[in-house]
Amino acid sequence: MKVGFVGLGIMGRPMAKNVVKAGYEVTVFDFNQEAIDDLVAHGAKAADSGKAAAEEADVVITMLPNSPNVEAALFAENGIAEGLRPGATVIDMSSIAPKASQAFAERLAKQEVTFLDAPVSGGEPKAIDGTIAVMLGGNQEVFNRYEELLNTMASTVTRVGEVGAGNITKLANQMIVAINIAAISEAYSLAKKANVDPEAVYQAIRSGLAGSTVMDQKSNKIFSGDFEPGFRIELHIKDMQNVLETSHAVNVATPFSSLAMDIMQSLKAHGLEKKDHSAIANFYELMNDMKLQG
Repeated sequence: MKVGFVGLGIMGRPMAKNVVKAGYEVTVFDFNQEAIDDLVAHGAKAADSGKAAAEEADVVITMLPNSPNVEAALFAENGIAEGLRPGATVIDMSSIAPKASQAFAERLAKQEVTFLDAPVSGGEPKAIDGTIAVMLGGNQEVFNRYEELLNTMASTVTRVGEVGAGNITKLANQMIVAINIAAISEAYSLAKKANVDPEAVYQAIRSGLAGSTVMDQKSNKIFSGDFEPGFRIELHIKDMQNVLETSHAVNVATPFSSLAMDIMQSLKAHGLEKKDHSAIANFYELMNDMKLQG
């Protein structure tokens, strides 16, 4: 199986390396030449366009920031669609709007190309060690064909429905993560103001009902003030914008998601959009005139 891989950012680069490491023939493209050179050093082939990355590929994986980026990578001049052969598959592992995934699938079907939406969760550390979670939408038979490939990058790969269902699931994930970070930041702020050590609170409650993977992964960043990304606030804002647009489209109330979005927009107004989303804690520090560190 020959694989094209387009998008070698914080997540895409280590994901592509894991595919190469598993023994697949991988051709990569990105606008960042240094990222291409890094993959070539690990055994990949270089392409000078999305079209070139797709020309010999049985499957092309995309990992890009948002719906417009995926659309451009697929359908712009010298894009992936120009290089795809009938019978090929595109697996988009970006986190984008579900309706965009469905639209891309319809356009590619006219070329006899199948499409899976397969967004991921886990952040850069799990992308590096190959333990991301993949939530996939698309045809069962096509999923079966590429499940082994996806497992080279992931600890779990779950088909959740037809095209678009993967990104609905990712939006649900992003809602829970944002609200959870806000909740633990709020709780630690209460503890700090009441002269109780937030780190002691964390140790006391982490194994109880309030404990979570988010709490375990983000608490130390909050306590240390180390907000170098993992997953940038500006990207979480993008996901929450897709949450709100999708919730409006299907007529569902999402008040906590709206509040989480407002918190992150406030942080963006303070110039913190490049920080890790654990910097949601900064909102509570600003509001309460306090620091959670030390």
